[in-house]
Amino acid sequence: MLSSTVLLQAMLGLAGFSVAAPYYHMQPRVVVPQTYYEVINARVSSPIDKTTVTDVKCIDPKAHIVFHDMTAAILSICGGIAGDITHCRGRPEETTAKVGSALFKLKAVNPGAKITISKGHWEQCQRAARDACPTGSMSGTCIGGATSGNVEFTLTNP
Repeated sequence: MLSSTVLLQAMLGLAGFSVAAPYYHMQPRVVVPQTYYEVINARVSSPIDKTTVTDVKCIDPKAHIVFHDMTAAILSICGGIAGDITHCRGRPEETTAKVGSALFKLKAVNPGAKITISKGHWEQCQRAARDACPTGSMSGTCIGGATSGNVEFTLTNP
């Protein structure tokens, strides 16, 4: 038969084990939406030049567009501008890029103009647009980026 001392020591041992559990188990869990991290990541990546975009409109702030999909689509315009490619290739009048939950549609504003936007200018335009519309779908106009005039864009979840 177990003595009361052995039983008490066993109970204290179990109690001591649960008290010694890692600290993070003792704190309440806080759930933060993924968009919070995506917006923070986009904002701290580099300085924002707001002069690169105009007429930004937040179409649907609740549309779910994954940040990674959006950044991959940014580099997929004009058949791809990733890596050492520095400008939109092919000089199209319109182009689209779809990656996962992100669909970009670009169009030169002036009739007959061709899209020649550089990768750096396009990325700056998108950072400035995201500063105005942190989440969801949006539209706007990148200043310059065509053989004559500007480039309109929309970002939606297809």
